[in-house]
Amino acid sequence: MISNEMKLQLGELLVAEGVITAEQLAAALARQRESGHRQLLGEVLVAMKLASEEQVMMSLARCYGVPFVRVSPKVADPTVIQLLPREFEEKHAVLPLFKVRGVLTLAVAEPSNVFLVEEVARTTGLEVQVVATTTRDVRATLETHLPSANVFVIDDILEDVQDSDVALVEEVIEDITDLEAAAGNSPVIKMVNYLIYSAVRESASDIHIEPGENILRVRFRVDGRLFEKIRLPMKMAPAITSRIKIMSRLNISERRLPQDGGIHVLMDSQPIDLRVSTMPGNHGEKVVIRIIDTRNILVNLERLGFSYDLLRAYRKCIAKPHGIVLVTGPTGSGKSTTLYSTLAEVSSDELNICTVEDPVEYNLAGVNQFQVNEKIGFTFAKAMRSLLRQDPDILMIGEIRDMETARIAVQAALTGHQVFSTLHTNDAPGAITRLLNIGVEPFLLAASIEGVVAQRLVRKICTNCKEPYDPPVNIRRAVERVVGDVESLYQGRGCEKCRQSGYSGRIAIHELLIPTDELREKITVSPDITELHHAALAAGMIPLRNDGMAKVKAGITTVEEVFRAAAG
Repeated sequence: MISNEMKLQLGELLVAEGVITAEQLAAALARQRESGHRQLLGEVLVAMKLASEEQVMMSLARCYGVPFVRVSPKVADPTVIQLLPREFEEKHAVLPLFKVRGVLTLAVAEPSNVFLVEEVARTTGLEVQVVATTTRDVRATLETHLPSANVFVIDDILEDVQDSDVALVEEVIEDITDLEAAAGNSPVIKMVNYLIYSAVRESASDIHIEPGENILRVRFRVDGRLFEKIRLPMKMAPAITSRIKIMSRLNISERRLPQDGGIHVLMDSQPIDLRVSTMPGNHGEKVVIRIIDTRNILVNLERLGFSYDLLRAYRKCIAKPHGIVLVTGPTGSGKSTTLYSTLAEVSSDELNICTVEDPVEYNLAGVNQFQVNEKIGFTFAKAMRSLLRQDPDILMIGEIRDMETARIAVQAALTGHQVFSTLHTNDAPGAITRLLNIGVEPFLLAASIEGVVAQRLVRKICTNCKEPYDPPVNIRRAVERVVGDVESLYQGRGCEKCRQSGYSGRIAIHELLIPTDELREKITVSPDITELHHAALAAGMIPLRNDGMAKVKAGITTVEEVFRAAAG
């Protein structure tokens, strides 16, 4: 880290060079103190738009007596870049440029960090010569070079699609042979690879490729919201769609019916599954690619957003030797992540854990996983009946969809098995109502149900631009009505890191229903949803919105996000 003395030297140098004024330096230092010195002076100056990153780095390089260079993909040697792990290069914004006679020239965005330089020397076994450059140039060069070395299928990341490249596929192609050939053209391959790679890097959950009348629009869904990534010439649409179909082994000649397929890739030696869906429309086929990044699926229960009390109660619930535990919520609310993390917590060499899924999203070590196949009659119910003859201790059903599966799950729970599953309901009491409605006998459900978790995902306030604000009176009252007095509420101002949205990442809000004896008795008489909801509250259930407001008070999310996710 740069010392305070060096920070002043940097600021004074920028003033002496006429980049900033003494007043602007004083304002930047004050801003830095207000933030608790979480940012370097140079970062503060760039954030305040008082200096460019390049101007700061040039002065910083002079402070430390190292050369400043403008790095581009053409400067770096691709084989030398691979000397360091990709995660290390991205985390520390370093870029190995080239190696000459045992000396590695290393571009860094923080020339003061001698420990970093020593670590690179130790890792590579080379003498290191440092040059300074901007973080932006390091990231741009890494994005161009690294995928070809680390990604299977995603092999030729787009460097720059020029108009001349686009012209190769700008004809309207009807002949299937020509279409397949066009899909194999380098610009098309690069564009598709670029889109997939960028979506994974930006933590997108979906890619939408949407043909219009004149343009092909590509949007990414990040943190539950769609934003436009790029617009392409409409005439590229047939070749891009065909390329994706070839990758996912779909029929490129069929453009009148919807198709579903999948692509399996490795990025940084980690598996990533892509589910592809095509749908014919007015201007061509729309393609949606769902990204199943297994690196984000298996996390500790502590990281799922449970409050302390809820997590303690949930752990007691899943520690019971038998009964049903349900996780409910709409599509995309993180149910699978909660289930996988739960299985990882209860997993043991002494237990036979089996899952029935559609599809298997993550391979869990030590767990027997089976994928249903409706086309050949291997349904959830059939798989469950067979698994009960496999001496299981714990069963996980991807989703309870019908009466037969529900009844088998209940019978399994009543015969000494622990059963985990999901349902699509709006809240925790709604899961009990749903099972009653599809035909589960009330007294059997009352005896078998051990817990229901309902959850939603809300966007987190961006930590880079988080700031306190004074909300309207009605907003403050809505929060304080639930969680008591609140000293400060927070929002994101909007910055480059969060695309000016004020949010970055998501966290779950929960409600946990654990039946008491009184509630079980209520279930046996098939109550309506209103009665059941009141009984659940009486049993100690904390509603989704209350948990959300607690996270608002903690400065994790905003009132607007909680209202959006937990209506009512």
